Amino acid sequence: MNIAWKEIKKNKVRFMILGSIVFLVSLLTFIISGLANGLSQDNAALIKDLPNGQFYMSKDANETYNMSRIDSSIQDKMLSKQKDAVAFSIQMGFLNDRAGKQQSVAFVTSTDSSLFKNVKKGEIVLDRSMEDKGIKIGDTLTNNQYSGKFIVKGFVDQRKFSHAPVAYINMDAYKEIYRVNEMQLIFVPGGDSTQVAGLQSFSNNQFLNTIASYKAEQMSLNMIVWFLVIISGMLFAIFFYMMNVQKIGLYGILKAIGVKTSALFKMMWTQMLFITVIALVLSVSLSQVFNMIAPKGMPFSLTTDTTVQLSIVFLIIGFIGATLSGIQIKKVEPLQAIQQGEV
Repeated sequence: MNIAWKEIKKNKVRFMILGSIVFLVSLLTFIISGLANGLSQDNAALIKDLPNGQFYMSKDANETYNMSRIDSSIQDKMLSKQKDAVAFSIQMGFLNDRAGKQQSVAFVTSTDSSLFKNVKKGEIVLDRSMEDKGIKIGDTLTNNQYSGKFIVKGFVDQRKFSHAPVAYINMDAYKEIYRVNEMQLIFVPGGDSTQVAGLQSFSNNQFLNTIASYKAEQMSLNMIVWFLVIISGMLFAIFFYMMNVQKIGLYGILKAIGVKTSALFKMMWTQMLFITVIALVLSVSLSQVFNMIAPKGMPFSLTTDTTVQLSIVFLIIGFIGATLSGIQIKKVEPLQAIQQGEV
C-alpha cells in the first residue's frame, strides 16, 4: 500500500492522465445509459410500469401487437377465469386541439381494470406531457374518424407508448375510430404462461421486444454502453502493461529482497482502485447533476440502481484489465530483470 502510494505521487502525471480518461469514458457511459433508460420509458412506459405477468396476442399476428385480433369468446373465457386479467388495445392516432392543430397520441382502451384508466364515452384522459402543449382539463378535442367529441377529464404521469403520449378513451369510441370489434391483447398479472388455443403468450420483456422501435433502439444504445465499458478495461490493461514493462528492473530488485508476487499484484490493484474510485465519484456526481438539469423534454433517466450497477462493472473490468497486464510480473526472474531493466 505504501509503495503503491509513493509510486502514484512520483508518477502523478501518468496516473492523472489515466484517471482523466477513465473519468471521461465512465461519464459518457453514464450519460448514454441515462439516455437509454429515458428513451426506454418514453417508448414503452405504458407497458414497463405494468406488474410482471403474461401478455397474450393472436398467433396469426406474427408477434405484431397491432395486427392481433382476439376472438371475443376466448376473451370472455379468459377474463372470467382470471380475476385480474384485462383486455386492451393500443393504436397510434391523433387528436385535434382547440386551435385545430393535430397532436400525435397513442390511443388506449381496455376492459374494467385498475391497471388502466377507464373513461366514459365522450371523455379522455391524457399523459401529463400534453399539458406542455397547452391542453387543459375541460378542453374539447376531436378526431377525424370519430363522430363525437372528447372532453379532457384528467392527466396521468409517465404514460407513453412509441414516444407518444397515451390517450385513454372509451371502448366504443376506439371501435368507431378503428372500425374493429375485437381487442388486441390480454394481460394476466402475475400469471404463469398457459397454453390458450389460437393465442401466443409473452412475458413483459418478451412483449417489449416485439415492439420493433423499442428493440432496435435499446439494442443500439446498450451496445454503445458495453463497448465503452470494454474500452475502459482495455485502457487499464494497456496502461499497467506499459508501466510494468518500464519497471521490470524494479520488480526484480523487490523480488530479490523477498517481496512476494502477490504483494506486487496488490500494489497494482491498489493503484487501479484509487484511480477508478476517484474517476467514478466525479463522473457519478456530474451525471447526477446532468440528470437534474437536463431539459424537461429530454428523455433522460439515470436511476441509482443503474449508477451502482455500472460502477461495480467498471471496478470489475478495471480489476480484470490490471490483472491481465500484471501476468508478466509473475514471470519476472530477479537476476535477469535486474540485468535488463532500469531502476
